Amino acid sequence: MSMSQRSEASTIRYYDDHAQEYVSATAGIDMEALYRPFLEFVPEGGTILDAGCGSGRDAKAFLDRGNRVRAIDASAMMVEATSRRTGQPAQRLRFQELHSNDELDGIWACASLLHVPLAELDDVLSRFANALHPGGICYLSFKEGVGERMDGDRLFVDFTENSLRDRLRRQPSFEIVRTWITTDFRPGRSERWVNALVRKVEAERGND
Repeated sequence: MSMSQRSEASTIRYYDDHAQEYVSATAGIDMEALYRPFLEFVPEGGTILDAGCGSGRDAKAFLDRGNRVRAIDASAMMVEATSRRTGQPAQRLRFQELHSNDELDGIWACASLLHVPLAELDDVLSRFANALHPGGICYLSFKEGVGERMDGDRLFVDFTENSLRDRLRRQPSFEIVRTWITTDFRPGRSERWVNALVRKVEAERGND
């Protein structure tokens, strides 16, 4: 098992072992300020993938707004928490195992891609692009910083706003709609987050 695989496995194990603590800390956060810019690009009743569904907070919010929602997480305990909160089954699935084509109007990857090893991130972003309809929108967020690090048992991949834009430009199927910085919404937390909205291009760009 490679170092990336070991660090990813320990990250998943962390969420399985600390599920109740994590759900309690995150389930009640008001995310409306982030939902709004994302949902502007999702058609009414559209299909959203909650990628890294955690407590089920966001999947439930999207369902309550009339969207169809598919929820996935690599942690079995997070899948259980989301299924319980939404009343519909979530799926245990790593992003690296996602195989969908032109099925989704939106992908919500809030504080979840930051646990994907940097060497595998481009592949995951490509899988996200494949899963979206042309014109589909993807929201993603990372802690502000530089490079890979371990925080206890968890792997984190951090970006600055500029480095995230550079990374996203490597995906030919995505165009960057917006990037912006926010401060952690959790009480007593001051971390800065880099947010991005990217849209799947409507058609292949020709050579000018």
